[in-house]
Formats: sequence, structure tokens, C-alpha cells
Amino acid sequence: MSYPTPIRRVRARRPRLLDLFCCQGGAAKGYADAGFDVTGVDIAPQPRYPFRFVQADAIAFVLEHGAGFDFIHASPPCQHDSECQRIQRNTHPDLIAPTRAALETTGRPWLIENVRGAAPKLREPVMLCGQMFRLENYRHRYFEPGGGFTLEQPGHPTHLVPQAKMGRPVPPGHYGQFVGNFSGVDLARRVLGVPWMNRDGIRECIPPTYTHHIGTSALTHLTAAWLGVAA
Repeated sequence: MSYPTPIRRVRARRPRLLDLFCCQGGAAKGYADAGFDVTGVDIAPQPRYPFRFVQADAIAFVLEHGAGFDFIHASPPCQHDSECQRIQRNTHPDLIAPTRAALETTGRPWLIENVRGAAPKLREPVMLCGQMFRLENYRHRYFEPGGGFTLEQPGHPTHLVPQAKMGRPVPPGHYGQFVGNFSGVDLARRVLGVPWMNRDGIRECIPPTYTHHIGTSALTHLTAAWLGVAA
């Protein structure tokens, strides 16, 4: 008499993502929703960060530990290239090149994110806008893929809705800018999909829907690489 052989089902591990310069975790939420196990790193405490968090210098951390992750996202501080900071004549370090150099040592696929003012420093960046994801916001962000990872440029819908002036309440029929000392934190939380953030986090955050889109592409890239190794 024969008996059926028991099949042991083993849950596949979620690929590990390192979120450098993580702030309050807008990027992290999108990657987690896409299927990553996220660890954030920032030099400042981030009590609102919704995932595993390490307080450390991001560049030093990736140089030491980056090879242990499957994919790396980096958002070097944007203040150096921010229009608001230039208007105020504030000075900040430019960390894009040092970040890229550190990422290139890891042998892992990676992505650098920054604002429009930094786009000339990024290599063949892809621009994402809220209109691509039906958000009631524009918020352009630029993404440089590397380490063998590529990202296609989506079509950019025309901007038809006017924006409220910077720092002013958002009138009916307008989009908020949500930068600087903006008005309407609750509105910004709803529009951008970041209900756990305060004003400081919102003004700099990447909407999670952007990184959900990127994370889906990254998982496809990783799966193809793993299948290639297995073959």
C-alpha cells in the first residue's frame, strides 16, 4: 500500500531593501507594499519611520553592509539643489556623487532619488510625477537607476490643475505644493498617502506610490537575475 508523500511548503523570504537617508519613510512604504523587507538608515533619529531603522551615517553603512541587501534605494539630502534653499542662500553638502560611488562598491542594483535641481547631476534619470499615478499633486522626483537595474520613463500627463502658491492654503480646484512651511498637513497626508508623517516628513517625502511602481520593476529585475543564476 502506498502513501502520499507530504509536501513541505516553505514561505519564500521577502527580498531585503536598504533605504538610505530614509527620513520618515515615504519611499519605504511603497517598497514594502511592493513586497520588500525594508531597513531604513538615517543619521538623525526617525521615530516615525514605520519599519526597521538604524541610526547611522548612510554612506558609511552602505560601504560596510550594502552587499548584504538585495536592492538599495538612496535619497541623499536634496537641500543642496532645492530651489527654496537657494532662495534663502542656505548651504548644504552635495552627497550625490559620494553616494553613487559607495553604491557602486556593493555589487547590488540600486537607485538614487533627488529633486529637479539635481537632475543634471544624475545619469539618465527617470522623472516621476503624481499625475502618472492619479495623485492630486505634481511633485516631480528624479531617479537614477544603477547596478544593472533599469527603469522605463512613463508618459507624463499634461498639468491641467493649478497649484496653490507656496505656503498658502489650498483653494478648491487647486493642488497643494506641500513644501516649506506649507498649510494643510491633513490634506497632504491624504493626497500623498503618508498618514503617519508630520510636516517635516511630508515636505521632503517621496509618495509611496512612486516607489511601489519602482519596487515592482525591481522585483522583476531580481527575479530574472535569480532565475538566471539558478539556470
